[in-house]
Amino acid sequence: MEYDPLKNKLETAISLFPALRRALYGLMDILLLRQRYIKREIRKGFKHRKDLRFYDAGAGFCQYSCFVLSNWKHAIVHATDLKSNYLASFANYTASIAPKRFSYKAADLQDYVPKGIFDLAIAIDILEHIENDRAVLTNFHSALAPGGVLIISTPSDTDPAAKFTAEHVRPGYAKIELETKLTNAGFVIDKSIYTYGFWGRISWKLMMKYPMQLAAKKLYPLLIPYYLIVYPVSELLMQMDIRSKNNSGTGIMVVAHKP
Repeated sequence: MEYDPLKNKLETAISLFPALRRALYGLMDILLLRQRYIKREIRKGFKHRKDLRFYDAGAGFCQYSCFVLSNWKHAIVHATDLKSNYLASFANYTASIAPKRFSYKAADLQDYVPKGIFDLAIAIDILEHIENDRAVLTNFHSALAPGGVLIISTPSDTDPAAKFTAEHVRPGYAKIELETKLTNAGFVIDKSIYTYGFWGRISWKLMMKYPMQLAAKKLYPLLIPYYLIVYPVSELLMQMDIRSKNNSGTGIMVVAHKP
């Protein structure tokens, strides 16, 4: 399955109508369980910091950049992605709300190291797209200050959808494989957990898989009543997942730091 065509349509819409960007970010918070995991970790690790140097690697729609800029009023954010139009669009959007606090570079993470030194870097659902992931992890290590934190979220090798996503170069990771690559790059593992466990997998099907099947059949009028029915159940399932210790899951989140 290809997700880029849908993402490109969304990017066009939020570029033309900036008010839609906040709505999209809010919708992603509701629909995507992984965002809850990632934002929880960022809040937990940096809630007492007044300033924050943040590297948003493979930023996509820049929703995490927006989250940091909005919640850390003295944060400096640098974002990268291969899609320069996504980054430029967000830069235009944020120029009035966070002037001079956001910079970006269209770059390949396999050979790019930003000039700044950062307290926090994230790589959310990007490593599975990159052939030379070892080089990327080494570059992240170089970009972080001593004590700096890296948060990674990626599909596990038990995720069937990852095997059939056209943009992926590998069908997810085994947890021990990702931990070993991080250790070899010089990181110390602080947390390594499965996400989208039993409850999360059900919520993903209800909130993402089945609606996308309806959209593929152009049954758009059915989406609103569908979500009104399934959202309360899906919200409960996501809360159960994020509060559970998952013995397995279709996602992996690793938190590591540079000694």
